[in-house]
Amino acid sequence: MSRTNSAHHYGSVTKTFHWLTALLILTLIPLGIIANKLPYETSEQLAQKAWLFSLHKTLGVTVFFVALARITWAVTQTKPAGLHPDRKAESWLAETVHWLLYGSLLLVPLSGWIHHASTTGFAPIWWPFGQNLPLVAKSEDTAALFAGLHIVFERVLAASLILHVAGALKHHFVDKDATLKRMWFGTTHTPNATGTHKHGLPFVTALAAWGIAIAIGSSIGVFAKHGDAIAQVALEEVISDWTVETGTVAIEITQFGNVVEGSFADWTADIDYDPATAKGTTTVTIAVPSLTLGSVTDQAMGPDFFDATTFPTAIFQADLERIVDGHLATGTLTIRDKTVPIELPFNLSIDDGLATVNGQIELNRQDFSIGDNMADESSLLFNVKVKVELTARQN
Repeated sequence: MSRTNSAHHYGSVTKTFHWLTALLILTLIPLGIIANKLPYETSEQLAQKAWLFSLHKTLGVTVFFVALARITWAVTQTKPAGLHPDRKAESWLAETVHWLLYGSLLLVPLSGWIHHASTTGFAPIWWPFGQNLPLVAKSEDTAALFAGLHIVFERVLAASLILHVAGALKHHFVDKDATLKRMWFGTTHTPNATGTHKHGLPFVTALAAWGIAIAIGSSIGVFAKHGDAIAQVALEEVISDWTVETGTVAIEITQFGNVVEGSFADWTADIDYDPATAKGTTTVTIAVPSLTLGSVTDQAMGPDFFDATTFPTAIFQADLERIVDGHLATGTLTIRDKTVPIELPFNLSIDDGLATVNGQIELNRQDFSIGDNMADESSLLFNVKVKVELTARQN
């Protein structure tokens, strides 16, 4: 059997690419469905879910490069003519499905890969080249967009695959021709077909199909950000001696040995501080549902963690004072229904009425009953870093 195609036969390289791709896709689709449906209430369940997602992502990247190689090979080869060139509508549909398959074999893994690279945390790709992509920054907006595109392109791929298989079976069992046989290994005798492939209209039809699929996906909300299902909290406006102009309340967790960074988008600070005495008080109220934490945002909002639906705010109340090497906020932090005494050291500088503050503390998630179902550190470390940065102007 020849390695290359002819006008009437597929070569061994084309056949190998075809069946290798089929094997990968038929493995990836159920693998992704199973991984999505698995629970993650315990460390063991989360570890199993992460393992399956890592396998799914790794095979997905493999499909992307196999598809690239397959397409590169295909454009250098003669494509055997169809056995029924007189069936115009059937030939147009078959060509359209082929365009959808080729495009989806690139778009599905690429969209998933960009989603993976634009967020942090959870299941890594198993290879030594890192988890990032050039020109893809960490961004919740980018992650949400490409997560939605991945879902849409998956559906297009699945529909195209069903149509492709149905067409092959129709040729084999109804038409009883050699369409399916000539894609199998070995020598297959086929009639000398003289039809030509028309790529223009089928390509346009495939583009239209992708466009319609994206529009449908947008209409049903597949591009929504993580955590959109949790009701946001309207915090009361704060009027105090100092008005916060800019600031960040960020957290950093370690899951499966990987650092995952996130921050709360909505919080207020009531600050009463006298620079003359270097003493004061503060009350910081944080809207828990405003947290973004990479790919584990939804998990963090769940009942085993922040339980944002039941406990939508966290509150830090403290006395402020100058110490030998900086400042100290001594008070309590309330998360969920747990109130814990803490001391937050911070640096403070005041220039022309504008204060700049930055501080950092490590908390133990177990003190707040966060992740109690993960009683060891095999999947999620106990310590959580909290970083506070802000500028505030004296009124």
